[in-house]
Amino acid sequence: MEFARPSQRQKTITEIPPQFFHDWEPALLEKAREGIAVRLAATREHLTHSTLLAKAYTHCEQVTRTHSKTFFTATTLMPPAKRRAIRALYAFCRSCDDLMDVPSSRDSLQDLDAWRMRTTRLFPDETDLIALAWNDTRLKYSIPSLYAEQLIDGVCMDSYRVRYQTFADLAEYCYGVASTVGLMSMHIIGFTDQRALPYAIRLGVALQLTNILRDVGDDWRMGRLYLPREELLFHGIREDDIDAGRVTDNWRQLMKFQIARARELYSTSLPGVRFLDPSGRFAAAAAIQLYELILDEIERNDYDVFNRRAYTSLFTKLKHLPGIWWRSR
Repeated sequence: MEFARPSQRQKTITEIPPQFFHDWEPALLEKAREGIAVRLAATREHLTHSTLLAKAYTHCEQVTRTHSKTFFTATTLMPPAKRRAIRALYAFCRSCDDLMDVPSSRDSLQDLDAWRMRTTRLFPDETDLIALAWNDTRLKYSIPSLYAEQLIDGVCMDSYRVRYQTFADLAEYCYGVASTVGLMSMHIIGFTDQRALPYAIRLGVALQLTNILRDVGDDWRMGRLYLPREELLFHGIREDDIDAGRVTDNWRQLMKFQIARARELYSTSLPGVRFLDPSGRFAAAAAIQLYELILDEIERNDYDVFNRRAYTSLFTKLKHLPGIWWRSR
């Protein structure tokens, strides 16, 4: 089984590559364009008491530091105002995930619907710090509300869909829970034109696929299996094998295939950084390339994602930053 690869000529960063490398991309690009079409002008009418707003943004920074050290490290490289905003976006996204994954006294979908209401109205409850900072950010940077809606819809998929037949099916899910984050981030960083959209979509799929490969064991214990069924079948993997955590030659071949796919998506999304505002290019490139290092850790663990969680140490991240800075220039 193979997936489409761009030619060497198409990889040249000085050229604009074809719009699509994969058959699942056109439908996702259409979704992204819908968001741009309804983008609103920035406004300051939402301005809240400055002390309370500062407290809200500080809380979002703490959430980011606690839950994603890679993202926190990468966003440290951004200008202060955009750094605060991008961490408010992270906290908003994290809250969406937590409402679906963390047990509560009410139904998760009801929680998400209530969260949707709190984070899309102009004047959120001032006791909800994440909603407050996110509301300020989305209006200040004209972030299309449709992208936030698509993110919440994507998160909701975990309540009713726990298996995926094809990679195209999985890519649609990845768009909802990850590509939308990239599309919203672009509005905070700043971008030159809509040619950036396919790159953001592809990057989101790469990032979420990396999460999926790292978390196979954890997801299985929650009753979810994201790896496409037709690809499991092709490599001779049964759900009993995953339940038992068997790291066989067949499993290694499946993981090698998925890692190669993720790396291709990373490499073909990275040229899109040139469409971003220069002040955010280093941070964006760092976020991409630091997260990709998780794939290296999976390989070092001999593809055992059932008993060992792949993560990248702070030392390794810092070691890679000079090279990332140079390439981002």
